[in-house]
This record gives sequence, structure tokens and C-alpha cells, in this order.
Amino acid sequence: MNNNNVNGLSLANFWVGLIAITVGVVLGVYQVVERSGLFPVLDSPTLYFASVSTHGVLMGFVVTTFMIMGFGYYAATTSLKMPLPGKGIAWFGFWFSIVGVLLAAAALLTGNGSVMYTFYPPLVAHPAFYIGATMLVVGSWLWCFEMIWAMNIWKKAHPGEAVPLVHFGNTANAVLWLFTTLGVAAEMLFQLIPWSLGLMETIDVGLARTFFSGTLHAIVYFWLFPAYIAMYTIVPKVIGSKLFSDEMARIAFIMLLVISVPIGMHHLYLDPFQEAGWKFVHMFGTFLVGLPTLFTGFTVIATLELAGRLRGGKGLFGWIMALPWKEPMMTALGGSMMMLTFGGFGGLVNASYSLDVMLHNTQWITGHFHLIFAGTTIIMYMGIVYHMFPRMLGRSLYSSSLAVKQLWLWFVGMLVLTLPWHYLGILGQPRRISSAPYDSPLVEQWIPHDIAMIVGGFILLISILMLVFNLYKTHGSAAANLVMEYAEPIHPAPRVPALLNGFGFWSVVVVIYLISSYGYPIAQFFIYETFGATTWGV
Repeated sequence: MNNNNVNGLSLANFWVGLIAITVGVVLGVYQVVERSGLFPVLDSPTLYFASVSTHGVLMGFVVTTFMIMGFGYYAATTSLKMPLPGKGIAWFGFWFSIVGVLLAAAALLTGNGSVMYTFYPPLVAHPAFYIGATMLVVGSWLWCFEMIWAMNIWKKAHPGEAVPLVHFGNTANAVLWLFTTLGVAAEMLFQLIPWSLGLMETIDVGLARTFFSGTLHAIVYFWLFPAYIAMYTIVPKVIGSKLFSDEMARIAFIMLLVISVPIGMHHLYLDPFQEAGWKFVHMFGTFLVGLPTLFTGFTVIATLELAGRLRGGKGLFGWIMALPWKEPMMTALGGSMMMLTFGGFGGLVNASYSLDVMLHNTQWITGHFHLIFAGTTIIMYMGIVYHMFPRMLGRSLYSSSLAVKQLWLWFVGMLVLTLPWHYLGILGQPRRISSAPYDSPLVEQWIPHDIAMIVGGFILLISILMLVFNLYKTHGSAAANLVMEYAEPIHPAPRVPALLNGFGFWSVVVVIYLISSYGYPIAQFFIYETFGATTWGV
């Protein structure tokens, strides 16, 4: 077992994420069944939207934040080979976030927080919901502080050396999270919390949505970072290969940081609060953010081909079958990359102004979002916990074969769930509704696809229960001396350019880009009086 000072901390964070995803999947199954309209006894808009809001907050904020913190803490100490500085601060952040989750859950489960996971006004929730969500974010800021602090300590002890790629990626994610949460923090502290407490009579909805757009899209890359880090640094080691290019990975991480934060207004294409010119600027940035994903795809596939050919793979594609598909991490990667391919295509459609106008308020968006998040990202989280749990516990994984079956089941279930949603969007089924209580030839076309999404939901529920069972049983498995190791590049570079080994310069670039893309769109709410109301509405 690794002599690691954060094993308990990481396990605690991982288990909170695992419990949250299990509850989230159960709620998701209820939603697809109720939404189909095939079981009238379940029809309840009030219960449905309380469930949707709880599901969204659990999956989008709770699962991801705790999983990322657990991954970051363990990866930091094992890659930097040093204790985590300020471990007490990390534990405080964990419990502070837990209290926030419980506050928000109280509002959600009593029907007083049914504002969806985006909590857009003019819907208003109980103050406990907003305060709890803010506490979760503040707790995660302490994780960001820990990642940056650890990197600075390591660099002082190793002057001129390249920061290990694992921690470089985690620190990039921490910096990204600090920047992107400024939007939701401003919305919460200056608008939603005072409004919900009755300290303000009303708020400017356009300003609130603009603030939140600063968080709404970059949060996707906050989720994706651990998946990409695992693709670059864990998968090659598992499959007996080396990373094709360390420098390419660093460039991809930096591009994700710089490009992804200031492009959130493409979520406001159909909102009237911003002019088309500013939406075009954000659309252009949205297409640019596809570049680091393409770099990642190229680098990871090149790494996989190297492993496959070393294992005797012949011909143009023979190396694919030579890969160790019985390894859970390899299975997770395969499913993730296939779903990323489908989801990435949908993302290009959504980023296009003219196409998004036709699909924005349909189930197409729901399908795309779940395919990228619950598919591409979450399946890699599953691979990560299968790999890290045995090393943190010093025990063998209870069943690798069960893990592989569970991962393939998750992949199949996600396709069965989301591909019909894409098609339903093309057929015009709206999103953000609890049912379609009318009869028409159009609605009748939806029924086969509604049935498919129910089947997909139950497949995912079985899969997540298999995951939790396997990890729970691992706590009692046979002892094993497993060491956490990370892949080396084919051509190790003990020194890399300063711009690829730190984030000071790139943070300045992000600030300039943020001011350029959000400065006037936010300032206009203070410059102009709209619809006879001032910005703060007091």
C-alpha cells in the first residue's frame, strides 16, 4: 500500500461522488418513465421538476466536484511524491462542501429548489439552496488552492524541472475552476441570495443569465480534465505503452484553460439580452475549443497504436484488437472516446448559431449533454476509481471481469438513452417539460423513442449498482501491494519551456480574454436602463 497521506481524504471524496451518482441515476430513471407519459399514475409536474433539479445538481455539481477533488488529492501526492501541504485545509473544504450539499438537498427534496441545475431566474428557490450551492463552490476553491500550493512547493524544490504532467493538468483545472466560478459566484452573492432573502425586490434576469454563462460552459471542461489526464497518464501505463507526446498534452491543457472560459454566451443564442455580434465572438471561441480535443484524440490514439503494435497487432487496424480490452481502464477509454466522437459532432451543431436556433429547446440538447457528461466523462471517472481504489486501499479489485461488464453496460445504456433523445429533438420534442399531454400524429412518432430511453435508463441503473457493489467489496478483498504509477513519454523532457510549465502568463491571457468577451456585455446592464428597471431592481 502506498505511504500516502491523503488516502482517507481521497476515498471520502470518491464515496460522496459515488453515492451522489447512484441517487442521481435513480432519479433519472424516474424522470424518463414519468416524462414518457406511458404511465399516467406517475404524472406529477411538481415531483418531476423537484427530481430534475435534484438530479441535475447531484450530477453536475456534487458528483463531479467530489470526484475531481478525490482524484486531484491522490494524484498530487503520488505524482509529486510529497505529502499534501495543508491537509487540514483540504479536510475543512470537504466538510464545508458537505454542509453545503446538505443545505441545498433540504431545499431540493422539499420542493423549494426546483429551479433546475442552472437555477436561472425568474425561477426562485429557497435561500438554503443558493447558500448551500455557494458553500459547495467555496469548498472546491480550497481544493484549487491546494493544487496550486502543491505545484509551487514542488517547483521550488525542483528548479527548472518539468512539473509532472498529472499535476500540471490538475493545476490547470484548478486555475480554470477559479476563473469560471467567478460568474456563478457573482450571480449568487450579488443577485440570487439577496433576492431570495427578500433584500431585493427583483433582479435583472439578463445580467444573471450572463453571469452564469461564464460558468455554464467552462464547467464542462472542469468535468473533462480528469478524464483527459487519465487518458494521457494512466491509460498508457495500464496498457504497457508510453505517452506519444508530453508537450502536446501540456498544450492541450493550456488551450482548454485559455479558450474554454470566455465562450459561455453561446448558451444565450436564443436570449434577447445580448447582441448578435457578441454571440458571434463566443461562437468563434466555441469552435476553437475543439482544437485541444482533437490534439488529445490524436495523441491518445497514437499512444494506443504504439501499445497495440508492441503487442503484435498487424495491418492497418489490427493493433486495436491487440489492446488489453480486459483491463477496466482500457474499456473505459474505448467507451469514452467513442461517445466523445458522437457527442463532439453534436457539440459542433450546437455551437453553430443557425443550427442551434432549430434545436436549442429540444431533446437534442438533453441527448448531447448526457452523451458528453454522463457518457464520455463519467465512464472515465469509473475507470479511474477502478484503478485508484485498489491502490489507495492496498487491496485487489474485487472483480476485474465484473468491472469490464459494468463499463460496457454503461456504454450501451448511454447510447440507448441518448441517441433516441437526439432523434426526438429532430422530431421536435421539447425539453424542460414533464409530459406532453396531447395527442397528435407528431407525438405518436415519439413513443418508440420514449420506450427506448426508458430501457436505457434501467440499463444505466443496473450498471451503477454493479459499480458500487464492486468497489464496496474491494474494501474487503485480499491485500495487495499496488503502487500508483504514471506513464512516461516516449521522449522524456526533463526541462520544458517555461510557458509549458506554469500558469502565470496564461492567467493574464485569460483575464484579458474575459474582459474582451464579457466586459461590455456585463457593463451594458449598468450603463443602460432596460424596460424601466435598473440593473439591481431596487
